[in-house]
Amino acid sequence: MQTFTPEDLDDDILNDLLEEINELYEASEQTLIELELRPEDNELQRSLFRSVHTIKGDLGLVSFSPMIPLLQHVEDLLDYLRKGQIKYTSTMSDLVLLTMDRVKIFVEGCFKKGKAEYDPELYKLLVSHVSKISPENPTQHEKLLADAVLLLDPSLDLGQEDAEQDATPSRSVTLANTGIPKGLSSEKQMDVLFFREIMKPIERRSMYWEGRGDRIAKLAFYINNLADKPIEEDQLAVACYVHDFGMAFMPLKILHKQDKLTENEFNLMRSHVYKSSRLLEHLDQWNGARKIVMQHHERIDGSGYPLGIKEKEICDGARLLAILDTFDALTHSRAHTGHVKRPKKKAVIEINRVAEGQFCKTWMGHFNRGMAALLTK
Repeated sequence: MQTFTPEDLDDDILNDLLEEINELYEASEQTLIELELRPEDNELQRSLFRSVHTIKGDLGLVSFSPMIPLLQHVEDLLDYLRKGQIKYTSTMSDLVLLTMDRVKIFVEGCFKKGKAEYDPELYKLLVSHVSKISPENPTQHEKLLADAVLLLDPSLDLGQEDAEQDATPSRSVTLANTGIPKGLSSEKQMDVLFFREIMKPIERRSMYWEGRGDRIAKLAFYINNLADKPIEEDQLAVACYVHDFGMAFMPLKILHKQDKLTENEFNLMRSHVYKSSRLLEHLDQWNGARKIVMQHHERIDGSGYPLGIKEKEICDGARLLAILDTFDALTHSRAHTGHVKRPKKKAVIEINRVAEGQFCKTWMGHFNRGMAALLTK
């Protein structure tokens, strides 16, 4: 590792730089989601190119040189894309977002600590892989992109042996890059994007929610895919995004309360399922999602809420969402003083300890199989 110390820059300049990178990151994330749905859309391709080009230019203005070669080659890649010389793939999306993650961490380090550590050998390898992608070698693109992505985030490697054991031999099951299913009608695509967008400000209302809908939706698709898709993906997507919509209408003093909730406060919190499901009340095409939302706090033994139904009375989508909702809660910060953020492997173990009577055995099996693959490095 090497340490980069920037020139003596005013804090306002660094703060403006970080703000612009955050804004461009968020805009690029949305662009990439839409590209998953419309990979041939040239305006989206050009927008992504402009974001990376702007970030590279901003870093050049403040002489943050270690990140510039990688950004230059990612920009070259997107230039091929916008000119129609290469095809968009989901792995390309991973590369762009992970590169931006590295840029954010680098700039944040310079802003907060006055320096940033980086691995020059890693960046040389990354540049080597990305620079080899050209219009002349389309059959090599996916391998080169995948190798670059794994250099940036080795945890995305599911492990070949586990993949062979856990996935159906005729197909490869991987974690989705977005929470938006492919192959939907344009009307349903716009609906799912709409629900995702309205949840962004909802998630920002509490410091503990940011990104929750996307995390749960991506994991839900992965587990559902392992189970041969018994749950309709479009209904599952909408349910993942809106299931906690009603939480936004709870008093923050209750949402962020560190002490134990009173019985009245707990009952008020429970009412969020009704508020969330009402969002879909008059949208008949999302009846399946509404049912999932209403039932995602029910338990197999009948001890859940709001109706106390059990076993087969609970739909598959709600059985899966109940597990993933708990997993996300365990692995991310919460207000309560008794809550300790768990590592993912430990969270899986804890969920299995309390699974009997609470979660569906069949979906716990799919969940365990999927997490074993994802957490194997």
